Amino acid sequence: MRRNKRLLILLAIGAVLISLGATYYEFFWARPMGEGPAGPPVDPAPFAEVWTERPVEFVGIGDSITAGLGASTPALRAFSRIFQNPEDDFPEMQGISLSAVLPNLSFENIAVSGSTSLQHVAMIDNRLHERDPDTFGLIMLTTGGNDIIHTYGRQPPQEGGMYGATLEEAQPWIANFEPRLTGILESITARFPGGCEIYLADIYDPTDGVGDAPSVYLPHWPDGVAIHAEYNRIIREVADRFDHVFVVPLYDTFLGHGSHCRQFWRETYVADDPHYWFYDNVEDPNDRGYDAIRRLYLNAIAQNSSLARHASAESP
Repeated sequence: MRRNKRLLILLAIGAVLISLGATYYEFFWARPMGEGPAGPPVDPAPFAEVWTERPVEFVGIGDSITAGLGASTPALRAFSRIFQNPEDDFPEMQGISLSAVLPNLSFENIAVSGSTSLQHVAMIDNRLHERDPDTFGLIMLTTGGNDIIHTYGRQPPQEGGMYGATLEEAQPWIANFEPRLTGILESITARFPGGCEIYLADIYDPTDGVGDAPSVYLPHWPDGVAIHAEYNRIIREVADRFDHVFVVPLYDTFLGHGSHCRQFWRETYVADDPHYWFYDNVEDPNDRGYDAIRRLYLNAIAQNSSLARHASAESP
């Protein structure tokens, strides 16, 4: 009987430990990606009629989000999906793309994975040529994220690779980002004498705003969240100075889809889609993340573009 009692106690302890381990894994390390559509709905009404017959070029500029690193196929990159629907797109998104409303639409994507805002200045100078005055530009721009995360703590913090910096140490680099971003927007605008609109994404946070870098397998960084917030502040403030620049809210939309997506007690928890929207490298989206980004961009363009408003005004 003593032997049986001891065995029962050991089994009970083992069951409790297994249960605790499974619970810890579920809420702190499990990163299920989920299936199906992701991100906000897109109203199909603005995409039911042609916006303009004018030549329009959709141009991608910036880093890996615009380049599409992490997508399982080229057709599932956000830039590709904004331009035209993939063949097997979700039913509710069929016919919702720029190609559906702009019959004379062309595209160019000069974004480079891993590039920083410093490199984007040279990218525009060297690779973005001036367009014909008859052409209107729609620009997808993602910049600044790699300025923050690059070096990943493997090298001393520096401008263009601030990982591990204190907020005080990063202040000069943060200050430099404001005129640099202003110059980027002005340089893009100058390449489109026939007019353009720039859709500039803010920077998401794979830690869901918690700032615990080890949860995404990176070294501890006490001031990371504060530096990140300063970059997003500058993105929003600079964009507000231009009538043709619009911020696309990646930061708010991706909250609850990072490393804490299963933690139901957090304010960022998304009950109807508690899934991970990031690729294996942590910093780029997966296919569902790119679906969400495509929807955010299409909503921003439909709500703000002069092309869409002009078409709406001409409708009987």
